[in-house]
Amino acid sequence: MHFIGVLLRLPFHFFFPEQLAAFKDHQGLIAASYSTFAAGNVLMWPAILTLVKLINAKRPGWALWGGVFAIFGLFARTFHAGVDHLAFQLVRSQGLELAAKAVADSYGAFHIFSTLNLAILLGWIVLAIGAFRSGTFGFIRAIALGLMAALPLGVLKGTTSFSVAAAAGLCIALVPLGIQVLGSGPAPSLRAALIWGFLVAAGGSVFYYLGQQG
Repeated sequence: MHFIGVLLRLPFHFFFPEQLAAFKDHQGLIAASYSTFAAGNVLMWPAILTLVKLINAKRPGWALWGGVFAIFGLFARTFHAGVDHLAFQLVRSQGLELAAKAVADSYGAFHIFSTLNLAILLGWIVLAIGAFRSGTFGFIRAIALGLMAALPLGVLKGTTSFSVAAAAGLCIALVPLGIQVLGSGPAPSLRAALIWGFLVAAGGSVFYYLGQQG
């Protein structure tokens, strides 16, 4: 999902004034880009925990600290996504010029998640080293995972060549792992798959409806 989010904002300039201007002119596209990226942050925790479990069998120290830093990094990026959302709503309600001024005047203001910025970078590097040293990943996939450290951090960040490389590396590292994990367990019956699909869809609809009421 990170890769999709990164690619959707590829045509637009990296810095926040241009990202806000892009939202003004292409609301659906930019909203889809940032929403997909934010969803990727939230949904990635099972993959990280699975990787941590595999690394822990041989390199528990690398597994522990890589997992802690990577999860903390996801927390920080999710906070950034909330700031992005607010900034885009300011474009809708106050106009582009006032929204850009509000972001510029508050850019760099301290928040508690600023203390996790280093974790955003270190988590992927520590996990990559742990995955390689434990034999969970070979050299290429470990390097691909470590590329996530190059993904720009902060609010209203557009796409650069580093962003594309980082998101592509994440896919190279984790997609085969997901296929491996799914293939190692018993296949669900068609009936069970349909029941779970219905429950997930119904539950998602309920959560969406209740969330809109707040």
